[in-house]
Amino acid sequence: MKDFGDLYHLKLATLADLERMAEKSAQNLLDEIEASKKNSLARLIFALGIRFVGERTAQLLAAHFGSMDKLAEAGEEELTGITEVGPKVAEGILEFFSEAANRKLIERLRAAGVNMKEERTAPKSAKFAGMTFVFTGTLAKRSREESEALVAAHGGKAGSSVSKKTSYVVVGADPGSKFEKAKELKVPILDEAQFEKLIAAK
Repeated sequence: MKDFGDLYHLKLATLADLERMAEKSAQNLLDEIEASKKNSLARLIFALGIRFVGERTAQLLAAHFGSMDKLAEAGEEELTGITEVGPKVAEGILEFFSEAANRKLIERLRAAGVNMKEERTAPKSAKFAGMTFVFTGTLAKRSREESEALVAAHGGKAGSSVSKKTSYVVVGADPGSKFEKAKELKVPILDEAQFEKLIAAK
């Protein structure tokens, strides 16, 4: 197997022939591979292993460009114009898409039916317009990804670092240094219950 694009071309017989791989296990694996085709664009960008592009940056890129094609065509100026994308990250992205092998991998994934677009839903409201939320610690009710998506659905932005421009820091269990930074900068702090109330408020 040369790269993970080959996963989408595996056949049941090939897998079942592998040592200790029963036919049922092979079918389960194929079902999981098939289901992964529907993953979000952000998950795909992160999975490509682009230098300096972590999970958070992948989400920002998916939200900004909306498709793999637009990301692949982006120049340095457009990339660095995105909040939290600096010259190093832009260089990693440009370098990745400049390599023919990587372009070929994208095309093979596309041919296999892997999702290359970000589903964009209309905002639920604009009550968080102009606001930035930073999450720290573990939330009980929702994952951080879900919470950030909720903020975006109401017109707000999710930040990765705390500054004086941060509107709220939402604190879960075992918060990190962002909690201390929020206290130091006197940024309003919400616990999970207060955040949920804010989401529910009209």
